[in-house]
Amino acid sequence: MANKLRIHSIKMTEASKSGHPTTCSSIAEIITVLFFHRSGMHYNVTNPKDLNSDRLVLSKGHAAPIYFAAWAEAGNFNPEKLLTLRKIDSDIEGHPTPKLPFVDVATGSLGQGICNAVGMAYAAKYFEKGNSRVYCICGDGEMAEGSCWEAIATAAKY
Repeated sequence: MANKLRIHSIKMTEASKSGHPTTCSSIAEIITVLFFHRSGMHYNVTNPKDLNSDRLVLSKGHAAPIYFAAWAEAGNFNPEKLLTLRKIDSDIEGHPTPKLPFVDVATGSLGQGICNAVGMAYAAKYFEKGNSRVYCICGDGEMAEGSCWEAIATAAKY
């Protein structure tokens, strides 16, 4: 599955003449375990906003093509739609945005995703009282941002 997701990512970025296929490829195994292994995320593919569904915040926003490919392969939408990446009339944009039912927060600004993920996890634990987990994939460059480490310290406390 990891290689299938890589191939989708390469085809998507080639079709759009834009994107970061190597960034996608670098997290293919992580995405595959999260989406397709029993030890990974638990989610309702047709209703990702279900309070008991786990969440994934892709702070590494440039890797959006592989994230979209995983949702397509999981059955959320037809994989043929993947080739509309970054087209003017497509809701599959260059970064994850909440236009899509499985995206909770827009990401792209360095450090933004982990901060949102920690807030989502806090809300899930203390307000929603559900069983959901929140995962976040960060890029190496954003880990130099102080806001990331403040969020991680908050996560460790709560």
